[in-house]
Amino acid sequence: MPEEIVRAVGADAVWSADHEGLSGETWRAGSCYVKRAGSAEHDRLLWLGKHLEVPEIRAFADGWLVLADVGAPSLAAVEPVVAGSVMGAVLRALHSLPVASCPYDARIPVVLEMARRNVEAGLVDPDDFDDDNRGVTPEELLERLAATAPDDEDLVVAHGDFCPPNVLLRRDGSTVLIDVSRLGVSDRHRDLALVHRELDGEAAAAFDRAYGLVPRPDRLEWYRLLDEFF
Repeated sequence: MPEEIVRAVGADAVWSADHEGLSGETWRAGSCYVKRAGSAEHDRLLWLGKHLEVPEIRAFADGWLVLADVGAPSLAAVEPVVAGSVMGAVLRALHSLPVASCPYDARIPVVLEMARRNVEAGLVDPDDFDDDNRGVTPEELLERLAATAPDDEDLVVAHGDFCPPNVLLRRDGSTVLIDVSRLGVSDRHRDLALVHRELDGEAAAAFDRAYGLVPRPDRLEWYRLLDEFF
């Protein structure tokens, strides 16, 4: 581990993998979180932090990222209807950012190529597929994904992994976005698909009211299929 990372955390910090709200290779260490994130998340945190609140970066070296503990639970721990309302407001703010200002491309040709590379690298586990895709190989699912790709995109700055654990809610009602390594210019339904996968009933209705748009079912289906590859 780089010396810079150890200094930022503190040599005597107690490390733990038992945490809530962050995913991937992430550890709690003292008053920080340490991630094996690479430059993708680091760079996106710097960009997004100019517009919306994200965790403070304490250090970054050789793919290791140290983030300050925000000290707030994620929306996964909040009553679902409340979570839906908060998520709708947060996503509306994110999707209102100027597309031209975002340097990260997550449009269909880009994500299709990323999906193909993940399949070829053996990074797509069919055991993790949604129930309606069980029994299909990653190669077969990729073929379906490419064949049914939309012809146009309603472009916004999308989070790419927008779900309750990735939005932190403080007591004062302010929010913090985390796990932004997939952020980029994409169709708004990339985020909406994951919201509607995670929320249903009154919670999903509360999200739609706060967001201000009823999503297209066909786009939700395609972007949910896309998420199987990431």
